[in-house]
This record gives sequence, C-alpha cells and structure tokens, in this order.
Amino acid sequence: MLRPPTRLRVRHFLSRWRQNLRWELWFPHVPLALSVALLGLITLLPPARRILRLVRGNHAVGLHPLLLQLNVLHSLPQVIAGLMMLVMAIGLLLRSRLAWIITLIIITVTGAVAWQSSASHMRVVALFSGAVLLGLLLSYRHFGRSSLAAGTLFAAISVLMLLGYAVFGAYTLGSGFTPPIRTLPTALYFAVETMSTVGFGDIVPSSIDARLFTVSVIILGITVFATSVSAIIVPAVNSRMNRILEGGKKLMSRKHHYIIVGNTPLARNTFRELKARKLPVTVIAAQQPAPADFPDADVVVGEGSDLDTLSQSGVGAAIAVLALSEDDSENAFTVLAVKEAGGATRTVAAVNHSKNMTRVRNVHPDMIIAPQVMGGEILAMALNGEKLDQGNIIDRLFNVTDEKQAHL
Repeated sequence: MLRPPTRLRVRHFLSRWRQNLRWELWFPHVPLALSVALLGLITLLPPARRILRLVRGNHAVGLHPLLLQLNVLHSLPQVIAGLMMLVMAIGLLLRSRLAWIITLIIITVTGAVAWQSSASHMRVVALFSGAVLLGLLLSYRHFGRSSLAAGTLFAAISVLMLLGYAVFGAYTLGSGFTPPIRTLPTALYFAVETMSTVGFGDIVPSSIDARLFTVSVIILGITVFATSVSAIIVPAVNSRMNRILEGGKKLMSRKHHYIIVGNTPLARNTFRELKARKLPVTVIAAQQPAPADFPDADVVVGEGSDLDTLSQSGVGAAIAVLALSEDDSENAFTVLAVKEAGGATRTVAAVNHSKNMTRVRNVHPDMIIAPQVMGGEILAMALNGEKLDQGNIIDRLFNVTDEKQAHL
C-alpha cells in the first residue's frame, strides 16, 4: 500500500472523525454560546440576590429610593452585561459576526473588572472570561454570518439595553446633575442626548459619580452605534457590490458534473477540454487559483482528500473525480475519500513517479493516467530508434482498471 506522509494521514483521520461526529453542525459555536450564557448567569447572580433581598424587605419603598439602595452605578452595569451576554449567546448559536464582536467587547470589559476586584471568586470569573475570550479569538472564522436581518435584530437589542442603562442610571443619580434629573422623561432626554454625543449642555453632570456614569454612556454609545451601523450597512453594501461585480452570475448546479482536484498543467488542460465540450466542471484547489488558470470556473477551495470539501463540491452527484495533483499520495487519498463518501462516482488518479504506479493501483481507482512516466519512456524509445506501438502506448498511458470505465 502507498505510505503517505504523516501530515496527510493525520488530516484524513481528523476529517473522518469530524465527519462521524458531524463536527461542523455544533463546533465551536455551541460550546462557546453555552460558555457565554453561563458567564452571563454568573454576572447576573450577585445583583439578582441584592434585588431580591431589598424587594422582600422594602415593599413600600418607591422606585427612586430602591434604585439608590441597589447602588445602580455598580449593579446596573452588571445586569446589562449579563443580559447582553445571554442575548448574544443566541447570536453565537447563529454564528453571527455582530454577536461575536459585541460578545468580545463585553467579555473583555467584564473580565478586566472582575480581575480588579478584591473578591476571590471574581478572580475565577476573570480566568473563565479569559478562557472564553481566547476561544472566541481562535474561532473568529466560524462567525462570519452578517445577514441584514440578524444584524438589525442584535443592533436593536444592543441599543435598547444601552438605553435602559442610560435612563435608569441618570434617573438614579439625578441629584448629581445640574439641574437635577427628577423624572424618567428627563432621564430619557439626557440618555439620548449623551448616547448620540450631541451634548446641548442644558443638563451637566456635577458629581464624580455622575461624570463617570456619563463617560461610560458616551463610550458605550459610540461602540454600540459603530458596530450596529457596520453590521447593518456592510452586508447590504457587500450584497449589492457582489451583484454588480458578478453581473447576475448564477452558481453552477453541482449535479452530473466532473470534479478536478489540483492545479497542475494536466488539471488545467483537462479543464479546458471538458469546458470546450460544454461539460460541467468543478475544481478543487488548495488555494484560490488565478483567473487565467481556470477561466469562469466553479471553484471550491480546500483539500481533495477532505470529506467536507468533497461533500461541498457535490461528490455524491458527480460523474467522476479526477485526482490530478502533483502529489501521488494526495491523489491516492483523494480516491480513498471518494470511495468513503459512497455513491457511484468514478475515480481517475494521476501518477507522477513510476515508483508509485503499483501502490496507487492498490487503492483501486477506475483509471490511472501517467503522462509524465510514459512521456520519459516514449522519448527514450524514439531516441533509441525503437518501434512505437500506438495501441500499446495508449493502453499503458491510460491504465483502465474497470471495464465499465468506458462510460466515463
């Protein structure tokens, strides 16, 4: 059997393991969403306990005195952060880019505050926040969805939560402003004025607590508005630009087509000949090829021996998979992966070195093509004056291992 490099064997093993566990359906967004939700509940727990104790012991106390007893400047940010993490956990389940950005900001701030706390259990919260933050940073590629609907929803939730924080904070710290804020409508007016950074100057924070609170509203307002606008505008602009640049181009239906794996001269020439006969072709390349290599091609970026990549390229509905890369081991593993994917898809494997001919044959592709191997032999025969038998040369060049290959 062909002995592939360790890198290919490990990658193939991991690919099979992910396929069996249906890895792409739940990792990493589900564990991260659950971790963020748990962190949100932990953040909400201390203020929730204080609120319950005060409500039970102060049934006749009004809203303003109760908020003062809760010490809103310290409790309300925790409540807002905890609630936002619970909401953003839903966004992470949907792989929303906006939810990922907002969660990143919230957990960074929450972890920094927890680390500065003198309480011992807050250090544990800070370390947990750091672990979640690291997981978010390492998995940023998995959170790329930026649909207009999802962006609008989470932007609206973020703005409403920030507005609630600003209104109740201004109302509770009303005596620290000049003139004092005594009513909720006045608090709402100041909150909108501050969040939008307009600042008419008719209400001015005079105490230290009020000034710190106002600074926090300004910073959060700029951050939330900036991320919200980008989450709503960018998908709309990108969608419009893609339609303009592509000129209404439609994706090829990946059925009854040929799949070419690799970006070699043989692969490019085979692609051109198939396209000249108006046959549908999908190309799998390790990286995005130059437009001149495969003009107007349906390209899937990935490894041909990876089951997920083959599935994305429609291997189950393909007529044949042509493994034409420069690495014989890669071609052999592509054939094995196609067989593992099931179906009646035919396989063609290119052999670039004569020493691998027998070994590649052991993976049982439907056809083996060895133009470089045979090219050297034909050239030597011609230079030596030997008679060239065209029928024998063609049979050796295209080593058909299945009589039904004639249907390819």
